[in-house]
Amino acid sequence: MTRPKLISLYSGAGGLDYGFEAAGFETGVCVELDHDCCETLRKSRPHWNVIERSIFDVTTKEMLEACGARAGKVDLLIGGPPCQPFSKAGYWARGDSLRLEDPRASTLSAYLRVLEEAKPRAFLLENVEGLAYARKDEGLQLLLEGIAEINRRTKSKYRVEHRVLNAASYGVPQLRERVFLVGARDGTPFVFPEPTHGEVQDDIGPLFASAMRLAPYRTAWDAIGDVEPDADEDLSVRGKWADLLPSIPEGQNYLYHTDRGEGRPLFGWRRRYWTFLLKLAKARPSWTIQAQPGPAVGPFHWSNRRLSMRELCRIQTFPDDVVIQGGRTSIQRQVGNAVPSLVGEVLGNAIRAQLLGGTASPLKLLPPRREPVPPPERPTAVPKKFRAMEGKHTPHPGTGKGEGARARAQAQAGTPDQL
Repeated sequence: MTRPKLISLYSGAGGLDYGFEAAGFETGVCVELDHDCCETLRKSRPHWNVIERSIFDVTTKEMLEACGARAGKVDLLIGGPPCQPFSKAGYWARGDSLRLEDPRASTLSAYLRVLEEAKPRAFLLENVEGLAYARKDEGLQLLLEGIAEINRRTKSKYRVEHRVLNAASYGVPQLRERVFLVGARDGTPFVFPEPTHGEVQDDIGPLFASAMRLAPYRTAWDAIGDVEPDADEDLSVRGKWADLLPSIPEGQNYLYHTDRGEGRPLFGWRRRYWTFLLKLAKARPSWTIQAQPGPAVGPFHWSNRRLSMRELCRIQTFPDDVVIQGGRTSIQRQVGNAVPSLVGEVLGNAIRAQLLGGTASPLKLLPPRREPVPPPERPTAVPKKFRAMEGKHTPHPGTGKGEGARARAQAQAGTPDQL
């Protein structure tokens, strides 16, 4: 039976593509600019056609020729345009990002250009949840208005459904939220799959989850409990705070060492970013894998080291035959920017069944349960060199009241010499 064929834009390391492959799709062509990502795709899937150029320099005709299809005959278009203009990191760095004024937002228009010219039977677009923030959803509105224009010009009937999904709700061992847009050319409505996994509270037990028909979240132990890092991987933690990490229990971060935590009062409450000295807990899902972490940015392994390439891939539910190419920084960036492959498989199954006349298949990328889960590692004592920091620390004053927010407000208002 012929597998439905797709065009992949902004393919990155292939997170979405591996998921759709598991759901029975054939990747006809990948378009990606980053060299290390392209090398990852070529190494992991030698039979895929990889175009290593900017999407702005690749015509839709070239994409169609590479996958052996004509306009209107491609089954699916997928892609996650670069998301920096709409990310939370943009807000932390600037207080409010440029969003559509950021030149990187033009990647949304490039996706629409291929959608109009290739006319696939269906499409999926992924982005950070910030794309659809209330009252800051101009990126989402650009896409919806653009698709409405495509319908008018081409007589298509793309009907767009969008939803923010948490990957952990579908069996991914990682808490990671992204927004997805899905539409079919013939106007068939798409219904997003309902969550299959959820958190089981200690005080209500698994019976409640059973009643809700939700399986317990897959955990970090489920994902990486059997992984032994390669001997040649340097996973040591460096920097000013490296020696403090072993004193933090599993599943906690620097907040443990504040006057509201159970450790020593070394920091002010909420004075640091959440991922500062953040550690995995074996019995819980991982937090979001970061694409560009600093030396003290987690999540770190419960053994007080960085996560290995295979562990990063497992947490993202990549197939085990995927090998990320490049140095440590590049590996982290490629995996951190990717979509968890299991989410792609879940959505791929739903798109096949609802929009393309196919049938869903059993999930291949769902991590197995690993039981029993070992007890948490015991934290060590705080090294003497950090004890001079002990004392009373002022907590963060609240959202919009910190030093950065005040500085931005003053800059926007203008100082006397600026007026």
